Amino acid sequence: MAATRTAIIAGNWKMNYGPRQAADFVKQILPALAHVIRTHPHIVSILCPPDISLQVVRDVLDAQPTRGIELGAQNLYFEEKGAYTGEISAEMVKELCSAVILGHSERRTYFAETDELVNKKLLAALKHHLLPIVCVGETLQQYESGQTSQIIEQQVRHSLANLQPEQAGQIVIAYEPLWAIGSGKAATVDDAVKVIRQIRQIYSSQYGSSAAQAIRILYGGSVTADNIAAFTAQEDIDGALVGGASLKAEFVDLVRNSSQKK
Repeated sequence: MAATRTAIIAGNWKMNYGPRQAADFVKQILPALAHVIRTHPHIVSILCPPDISLQVVRDVLDAQPTRGIELGAQNLYFEEKGAYTGEISAEMVKELCSAVILGHSERRTYFAETDELVNKKLLAALKHHLLPIVCVGETLQQYESGQTSQIIEQQVRHSLANLQPEQAGQIVIAYEPLWAIGSGKAATVDDAVKVIRQIRQIYSSQYGSSAAQAIRILYGGSVTADNIAAFTAQEDIDGALVGGASLKAEFVDLVRNSSQKK
């Protein structure tokens, strides 16, 4: 990883931990997580609970503030306000969070989110000064049929379109091969590096080499405390978007192990 890019280990809790469980879990891991972050200042950890639990996690974090531990939402809607039952706006998210996950594969797969919709959400997030973590990745069928490069280029170019020059360096991209999520099977390090380098090259062609070198690109897909170091040791991989392992106390070990940069 480039020296100027701070690593991110983001924990996506998905649809787990209501307010009581979320508060208990954060209280359990926070002392050890805060120690890791304080002793490894080049790492930022972002916790992303469900919307209903954002406030209680915010309260726990505020009671023991630690620079480098941040709160993120799992989604937002691009409209400012209105009759959109069940949705939350970027302005609402900003009251509690500094970051937001956009275009996660489960949003694309289960809720039919398109690149164009993800792009609208991205622009809304940037308008309200949220750090967007934009997810891209191919399905198992696309992977096995050799379409990875094509799919990644399409998603990057369309999901990350229409950025102003001053916005282009303020993006985080998460490469998540869909066939590895929840399967216990991670992509090989070489596979991940190959795709992440392609992402940076595509982004460079869109917004220039300076912006491409400024953005952080994470790997996501069955990341664990045991395999994280192999990924984050690579210069082009700037951290991880963690799913199931972020729901366990081992998340602290995962963050600690991710610090092993070459």
